[in-house]
Amino acid sequence: MIVLGILGALLAGVAAGMGMGGGTILIPALTLLMGVAQHDAQLVNMIAFIPAAIVAIVIHKKEGRIDVKGLVPMIIAGVAGAVLGALAASALEGGLLRKVFGGGLVLLSLRQLVKSFKRQSKGA
Repeated sequence: MIVLGILGALLAGVAAGMGMGGGTILIPALTLLMGVAQHDAQLVNMIAFIPAAIVAIVIHKKEGRIDVKGLVPMIIAGVAGAVLGALAASALEGGLLRKVFGGGLVLLSLRQLVKSFKRQSKGA
């Protein structure tokens, strides 16, 4: 089980470093493979996000990919969204939270699939 946890965390870190959001890998790995409760998995994801985000920010800053202008409003909006999301998640029962999270992953996947087909048809 520890090996699965380490592998899931490694893959989530790679996804986070690429800007995809490590939770899309880490949360399903924790809940489906390791039997962790949904609320706990989302908490672990948020804690794991902090160092991964710091490392990614440092690397992207060194590469000159961070535009400092406009960052403060995005940070404020992100913190406000995190507070609202945490309050909403706390208010939901674990099974419903799992369904909401899974539904969000499905919607994001479908969106990416549609975008890839549109790009492919434009290039043909």
